[in-house]
Amino acid sequence: MRQGRHRVVKSEDQKDYVQSLERGLSVILAFSDHHPQLTLSEVAELTGLSRPTVRRLLLTLEQLGYVRCEARQFSLTPHVLALGYAYLSSLNLTEVAQPFMEEVTKQTGHTCSLSALDGHDAVFLARVPAKQVMRTTLTTGTRLPAFATSMGRVLLAGLPEHQLEEVLAGIMLTPLTAHTVTELACLRKILDDVRCRGWEIVDQQFEEGVRSLSAPVRDAGGRVIAALSMSVPARAYAMEQIEEELLPVIAENAGEISKRLGARLERR
Repeated sequence: MRQGRHRVVKSEDQKDYVQSLERGLSVILAFSDHHPQLTLSEVAELTGLSRPTVRRLLLTLEQLGYVRCEARQFSLTPHVLALGYAYLSSLNLTEVAQPFMEEVTKQTGHTCSLSALDGHDAVFLARVPAKQVMRTTLTTGTRLPAFATSMGRVLLAGLPEHQLEEVLAGIMLTPLTAHTVTELACLRKILDDVRCRGWEIVDQQFEEGVRSLSAPVRDAGGRVIAALSMSVPARAYAMEQIEEELLPVIAENAGEISKRLGARLERR
């Protein structure tokens, strides 16, 4: 038998090794972004398995719902995501994020936070404090209005359109400072912009004298499940300075957390 690129060579003492399972997985792994659709012959060539073996495996995988066949072209179905779900769902988001949050704080000298959306609020899941403490004391579990905070806007912008409409329908756009956006049409435009660029900076809309910045954390399905954020004194950082010096650190580490959760990110 030819040696395929996904084939694993077992040693003599691996008596419990199930070769049919190895072959089935090698067939699944033959599909990729470069080869989303394959014929039986192409799968055989990529895996190094014989055509009769590949045929049996593909027909079995088709019956189980992992592949589909159209016009003699085989392709994976979304059901294959179930194979990795148990692993991904067992990952604790805060545990995955912790070292990257520590890196953000180390590089910037400012507290880094991780938050998730709950109704109309952004809720802190974890925080890595800096030596320099902001005037407002925020802890894990603290809830902030999503519409007026950078992390909240990143989370709102990540919602599917129908869910966003439901949330916006119930939000009270209360002025919290002289800078707070209180017009729904304006907020919608802001969220559209956040969705396009992939980050947000808020200038004193939640608290006078405080500017904040956030970037999204995505799961394996590409959904925004959290926001990585930071707040800094407005007197210490101009908006341009935040975008040039701090935002790249937040965005890079949010992206790294997303990758650990299985997300495939496109360059912006």
